[in-house]
Formats: sequence, structure tokens, C-alpha cells
Amino acid sequence: MVSQHDAAAQRYAPPTAEVADLVEAAQPLAGRGRRFAGALIDTVILLLLWWLVGVLTPLKLYSPQMATAGVTTLMGYGFVGLLLFAATNGWLLAHRGQTVAKMLLGMRIVRRDGSAADLPRLLGLRYGVGALISLLPVVGMVYSLADGLMIFRADRRCIHDMIAGTIVVKT
Repeated sequence: MVSQHDAAAQRYAPPTAEVADLVEAAQPLAGRGRRFAGALIDTVILLLLWWLVGVLTPLKLYSPQMATAGVTTLMGYGFVGLLLFAATNGWLLAHRGQTVAKMLLGMRIVRRDGSAADLPRLLGLRYGVGALISLLPVVGMVYSLADGLMIFRADRRCIHDMIAGTIVVKT
């Protein structure tokens, strides 16, 4: 027979069920320096595309009026940036889990269990959510800084990786 004191103590005891952690991919994680270089390369590619759009279309992305553009205009240009990113990297992301830079540097984005990440997860969660948050005044700057600094965690997962449930591995 269990005493009333023992029953009360058991009520507040930690659970005894075994909880298995998610199995991480068998491939080694990509290094921080390699991921940083990849982010720089992808950014340079997008900046060059922005420049081409500014030169070849009526969108005057580098005009003095951009300094006084409203939030709606800036968000519209942010959407154009997402479209450029998707046009540049969409096929590689859908079929190989890579951006142009990740392909050049031997990296790939996968789910935490090592399986392929689908395109909606990559474009919507991994890149889209962060891009939308980055458009917000002040909050976007804090998010972008925190997202980049998260690479120094032991599992090397940034906020965008946690949102999408992904990791970046060596190929």
C-alpha cells in the first residue's frame, strides 16, 4: 500500500518515459567558415541580379528616391528579391538542396534526420520567413543579427534552420 505522502511525491516526479532525441544526419555538418563564405557568395550573386534589374527594368532600385520610399514599396522590392532568389536557386534547392554557393562549396541542406528537404520547406520556412521578418524596421535588424550569431551554437543551426527543421551538411 502506497502512503499518502509517497503518492503526493510521485505526482510531482519527473516523467519516467524514455524520450529519444531526433537522429541527426550521418553526414558531417558544414563548417562555420564555409557557411559564411556561401552566404557571401549568394549575396554577391543576388546583388548583381539586383543591379541588372535596376539597369534593365523601370524599377530604379538605386535611385535617390529609394531613400524616402515607403514601407509598402520596400516590401514590394523585398518580394522582388525573393523572386530573384527563387529564380536563381529554385531548381538547385528543389532537386539537390543547394543554392549556387552551396553547390560550389560542397554543402547541402537536409532535414535533421538526413532526408531531403522539400522546396516549400526551403523557400517558405527557411528563406521566406526570415526574409519577411528582415523587412520589419528594428525587429528585422535584431532578427538578422541573432540569426547569424546562432551559427556559434554546438549544432551550428541558425534560427532559419530551426524554423525549417534543417541542417547544412558537407556533400
